[in-house]
Amino acid sequence: MTRLLLIAALSLAIAASAGCNGSCRSPRADTYHIDSTINEKRARIPEPDRELLLGYIRQQLRWGPRVPGTAAHDSCRRWLVAQLRQWSDTVFEQPFRASVYGRQYTCTNIVARLFPDRTDRVLLCAHWDSRPTADEDPIPTNRTKPIPGANDGASGVAVVLELVRLLRQQPPADVGVDIVLFDAEDMGARTDEEMFCLGSKYFASNLPLPIEPRYGILFDLVGDRDAQFPIEYNSQRAAPALVERLWKLGRLSTRGRFIERVGGTVVDDHLALIEAGIPTVDIIDIELVGNTSPIERRRYWHTLNDDERNISGDTLSDVVRVVLALLYSDSPFPV
Repeated sequence: MTRLLLIAALSLAIAASAGCNGSCRSPRADTYHIDSTINEKRARIPEPDRELLLGYIRQQLRWGPRVPGTAAHDSCRRWLVAQLRQWSDTVFEQPFRASVYGRQYTCTNIVARLFPDRTDRVLLCAHWDSRPTADEDPIPTNRTKPIPGANDGASGVAVVLELVRLLRQQPPADVGVDIVLFDAEDMGARTDEEMFCLGSKYFASNLPLPIEPRYGILFDLVGDRDAQFPIEYNSQRAAPALVERLWKLGRLSTRGRFIERVGGTVVDDHLALIEAGIPTVDIIDIELVGNTSPIERRRYWHTLNDDERNISGDTLSDVVRVVLALLYSDSPFPV
């Protein structure tokens, strides 16, 4: 997933919070209501399938770590392309070569498009590779082994796949959707920012889309059963209106997971998109990065413990639900 936490949590309150400090609770997910100021049309919003979401993660884990240059990586790539072809109008691969510490890797961004005739478009993205070294593992002999990447990689992919499935089955009005699953996101040493996010950097520099998306949403570390999503600092700077809207929807339609305060900044795939002129928001469980959680179970970032035991279908469903509430609203382009 991401690599290092660059600044400590910031205590900046966002004006849109309307007094919520992160402890707000909402009704059950299947009966949630949306503030009338947002003009949502609840009847047309499809419901995510938590078991499918968990199944997407299990399938990715079944091959083993999806490290570039391995058979597991190749098997997962072919499966992802096949999944996206079920629901997308166009699916194609964007191959590139990555040079990491003197070794060459063949890598692939996977790109898909829904409703290609629509000119107002959004970009939904995640990374699909997994980290080749468990360098944060508490057991020294584990630190050269690749991580399973259940949350760090597979969770974001699962959310994207479920969004694509639902958007195809019940198309939102006037919204075109582009998808990219980035490769080679997690190859660098802990303090080496240049070796992270190689797929998103290549994508942003060689944009393969005929129409530039109005904005992007990145999903990373979005599956933990105790997940909380404060606002990532660079996301707030690049797309404040989109952040305000998503986090308000998160407060209203999830179990208090979306925290309306800035929580820090991370080096992640959204930065390359922002630099390329696509305002992009990173939905990420920032506390996991650097293993700073006060909950011992949650200190599994870049370790062999990043496995299915930490994952919740309810968390994954909450993230899908928030994005759907935006895309099916009367104003899905708050940028």
